[in-house]
Amino acid sequence: MSMKWTDVQEIAIQLHEQMPDFDPRVVNFVKLRNQVMLLKDFDDVPERGGEKVLEAIVSAWIEELD
Repeated sequence: MSMKWTDVQEIAIQLHEQMPDFDPRVVNFVKLRNQVMLLKDFDDVPERGGEKVLEAIVSAWIEELD
């Protein structure tokens, strides 16, 4: 199954599993966008990963911490 930018929750889960000690509240969007594109199952056009999508991923990732 390939992930797209719209799979915000799954992206957040995968990022949390890959970097369990990382605090998503301090990530910059360039680094976040690059990390998402490196995920094994990620397959989408990089340009679709805009600021609103990245903000949603950070929010979902923070929820994963709780």
